[in-house]
Amino acid sequence: MTAEIAAVIFDVGNVLYRWNPRVLYERLIDDDRALDAFLRDVVTLDWHFQHDQGRPFAETSAELIACHPERADLIRLWGETFIDSVGPAVEGMPEIVRDLCDSGIPLFAITNFSAEFWPPFQAREAAMFAPFRDIVVSGVEKLVKPDPAIYRLALDRFGLRGEQALFIDDRAENIVAAQAEGLRGHLFRDAATLRRELTALDLIQP
Repeated sequence: MTAEIAAVIFDVGNVLYRWNPRVLYERLIDDDRALDAFLRDVVTLDWHFQHDQGRPFAETSAELIACHPERADLIRLWGETFIDSVGPAVEGMPEIVRDLCDSGIPLFAITNFSAEFWPPFQAREAAMFAPFRDIVVSGVEKLVKPDPAIYRLALDRFGLRGEQALFIDDRAENIVAAQAEGLRGHLFRDAATLRRELTALDLIQP
């Protein structure tokens, strides 16, 4: 017999909020090909992933500036204005969070996010995160999805068994890793699809 779901665990980026680093630079680099090259070759996703892993921006930016000194000012802007790359909320998701909260479902999150960049973002979005009982931030823990250890840490801290929790993430590899630790998973595509599943699971009302 399948255990009833006792909690919902959200990812943050591209589940609760849109994230696109392009918006940081599109007003500064007006040539699309030059912008694409800068994002592809300089401030890459692999470079940024180091922040999610817990490395300080001061270190990663110094290394990158040493490789691309002509781009120093633009690289520094990543740290100074990163919060501007996050938002707005994904359409329909604030309402889902509200409805789950109104139904008395405990809410948690596991996010790959820089320890430095997280506090100002969480403060800016205090209303959205107010119902969440706890949030595991990769940069703080120095563990990143899809490392199995971050799911084990989260379940222990949240006081849950895997089968009690529905984990929602937009990346298939993160869902697969969570399921390997016993969580139930929902690969996020849009709020309407998620709402249908939550309704079918009797977590929110139709």
